Amino acid sequence: MNIHLRKSREGRDLSFQAEHLSEPRRRIVRAIKTSGASSMSELASLLDMSGEAVRQHLLHLERDGWIVRISEKQNGIGRPHIRYQLTSAGEHLFDKNYDHLTIEVIDTMVKHLGMSALKNLLAAMVEERVREWEPKLLGLNINERIKVLKDFYVKDDSYMEIDKKGKDYSLIERNCPFHNVALERPILCSVTVSVLTRLLGCKVYREQRLQNGDGCCAFRIQQNEQVNHPTPCLIIEDEPFNPMSKE
Repeated sequence: MNIHLRKSREGRDLSFQAEHLSEPRRRIVRAIKTSGASSMSELASLLDMSGEAVRQHLLHLERDGWIVRISEKQNGIGRPHIRYQLTSAGEHLFDKNYDHLTIEVIDTMVKHLGMSALKNLLAAMVEERVREWEPKLLGLNINERIKVLKDFYVKDDSYMEIDKKGKDYSLIERNCPFHNVALERPILCSVTVSVLTRLLGCKVYREQRLQNGDGCCAFRIQQNEQVNHPTPCLIIEDEPFNPMSKE
């Protein structure tokens, strides 16, 4: 099961919708979703398909990581009964509402604990990311650091790219993995600005924003504007560049 989950994260877009599967495979996936783990014969009967046709489609769905076979024995005896169930990737073929839950968690935190609690949480996220990435940047010049950072971010956004204008570079994020949440709560984008500033030691700001309808986020790296240490734990966009107050 873990193998399928890992493959789905590394090689399969979890936002891929069931409508993009062929019609027979879509019907099989939906049948397993509504009926739970099912055998080949149960699916053939339910969908009015031949056993061989179902077997072929199940092989393809299993190979692609959408389903997994499980063995069950009746009362622990006899030949195992083979059934098929959705993997984590297969579950994600169907719409989820994680964005709404995330926004609700953020808003509930602010309502009951105050904005300072959210800022402290985001600052902790910055610290964790800096602690993880900084050792991998030791001994590199700023241009090399930018390339390595791009490779870190490309794991979540395969469209991430570097753009150079004069002496300045920009990291262009075209497929934000938190797009819907960031549109509603743009303070989350301050994490990226803060991490880049800390790791590069120069001013970073977003000159293009998804929230403004620009179609991407462009993080402009101004090498000629060095940032004196210690830098703020969290740099909130559109606020003065001062250390975060601890309320």
